[in-house]
Amino acid sequence: MSLYDDAVLVLKGYEDQAELRQAYLDHLAAHPDGMWKSCEAGHITASALVIDPSRGRVLLTLHKKLRMWLQMGGHCEAQDASLTAAALREATEESGITGLSLLPGGPVRLDRHPIPAPCHWHFDVQYAVLAPQDAEHAISEESLDVRWFAYDEVPGVADESVVRLLEATRARL
Repeated sequence: MSLYDDAVLVLKGYEDQAELRQAYLDHLAAHPDGMWKSCEAGHITASALVIDPSRGRVLLTLHKKLRMWLQMGGHCEAQDASLTAAALREATEESGITGLSLLPGGPVRLDRHPIPAPCHWHFDVQYAVLAPQDAEHAISEESLDVRWFAYDEVPGVADESVVRLLEATRARL
């Protein structure tokens, strides 16, 4: 199965945010290249919130270009077999943590946001991953910093999309 086909199946199976989910599906139907960064009309991205529920904290990255605290994530790549694989790859690369495991149940949220030209939109499919006990993190080339934040600290450092992702993740836990 292609990554495109996987994305369509994942989105059709996602039961929340019906209007936004349909916008994702419409975008993919109109853009067969909608999985890739080269699609200037917008493209699917995969992200994951790294969470340590036993300690009530999440790991965020200070994005190098945007200079914002965000969840781990980014563009799909040709070797990604699925959206979940892309999200897990991105979370592992950007956190430096091995042994992350996806929170069951598929995507936690969808978040469409504008980005600077030449592209126009990121259609982000957001997952959550569980960090292993005593996970050691590292700063990647894409980050200025990587840091654990207590759940109640997140609204003070991150934008509303990250806060909504954390709320949805905690509700699923």
